[in-house]
Amino acid sequence: MEPTQYLAKILEELQVAVTTISDQNAHKLVERIAAANKVFVSGAGRSGLMGKAFAMRMMHMGVDAYVVGETVTANLEKGDLLIIGSGSGETKSLIPIVEKAKSLGGDVAVVTLSSESTLAKLADLTIILPGSPKDHSGNSSITIQPMGSLFEQTLLLFYDSLILSYMENKQLDSQTMYGKHANLE
Repeated sequence: MEPTQYLAKILEELQVAVTTISDQNAHKLVERIAAANKVFVSGAGRSGLMGKAFAMRMMHMGVDAYVVGETVTANLEKGDLLIIGSGSGETKSLIPIVEKAKSLGGDVAVVTLSSESTLAKLADLTIILPGSPKDHSGNSSITIQPMGSLFEQTLLLFYDSLILSYMENKQLDSQTMYGKHANLE
């Protein structure tokens, strides 16, 4: 198959993925972002990279947003929100972060594949995205893509859709957001 044919198939998979996401829970997450004093984002591996892009866009909108584990990350307090992206919902390094956030009075949202996962059960709000669990069989009826690619792509696009919804609610536009874009590049 040609690379552009693979691309077309990936886009088809993403189109199907959109239809499985709960708008109700997505709206709840946008409301929680707007209500939070500070927003923290975390994930491991590629899911973590998607979270970093999300945190950057929130910062551009004026949200006090941080990536967990960075040297300039503030402290989480009551009234803050932690958003975790984890395909499996079982990422061992993320579970203690969620437990700590909850013990400090933080609100926790988890974006995952599994509503039955440990992280989903700990969360105050869970959003289920499509994809196939990471396994080593190579067999999936959901996607032709390797490993967690469908989940990670959908995660980035879902995060971008939250940004657009927040922008609409706060009457922000891209031009306004450029005022917070890095200028020491």
